[in-house]
Amino acid sequence: MEVRAESGTGMPAPAAEQARTMGGAVSAIKQNLFARFAAYLDGLDEHELEGIGAAAKGPNEASDLASVFVELAALRSDVRTQSRLVKEALEQFRSVFDTLQASHASMDQELKRARTETAERQRELVKPLLLDIIDIRDRLGTALEGSGAGPPWYEWLLPQTFKDARTSSREGISMIVRRLDRVLAHRGVVPTDTVGRAFNPRIAAAVATVVRHGMADGHVVEEVRPGFLWNEELLRPAEVIVVKQEGKEGST
Repeated sequence: MEVRAESGTGMPAPAAEQARTMGGAVSAIKQNLFARFAAYLDGLDEHELEGIGAAAKGPNEASDLASVFVELAALRSDVRTQSRLVKEALEQFRSVFDTLQASHASMDQELKRARTETAERQRELVKPLLLDIIDIRDRLGTALEGSGAGPPWYEWLLPQTFKDARTSSREGISMIVRRLDRVLAHRGVVPTDTVGRAFNPRIAAAVATVVRHGMADGHVVEEVRPGFLWNEELLRPAEVIVVKQEGKEGST
């Protein structure tokens, strides 16, 4: 007696296996046809797609598979066009931005150079004026020191009015010197500090030497003419007298 195995569908096992195989083949054929049709639509231009869409219109357009593919292909083409336009716009914007950035850097360099040249030109113009003010201050300072010396013996015989005038003149000169010092300080001009310090050839020039016991060799004991710095740069070197012990060779 022959016994046949049956599947859960009520069909013999070989028949059921054959039906499943044929179903898979049909599904694969459908997918292949859909893929080839989609590739075909992708290769069409806009005019051809519009022609196919017009031919495919009908009462059941909403459910028509061809219309769906046409719309999808048209949408894909439109997206590609928009993407290309956006990419071109971004490239143009990047080019304009690079140009603006280069122009800004160039303008910044030109502005810095112009500021430097203006500051140097202004310094060259102001420097002689500051030196003239310092020279006037030196002359007034010399006059002030001379007026402070002890009066000759005959001045004791002069009237009090003359002594008062002399005192007023000295006070007036002192006020002018202080005023000039404030003007110079406002411009960044300050006197150098050399007395009691080691001689510094960068800010001073030695005009004489003196023997001074108890002081180190090469130290400044007196300023013949004060020096000045302008914004921490040397405007006029000081003229100083430097200590030189006996037996030291060389000259200053």
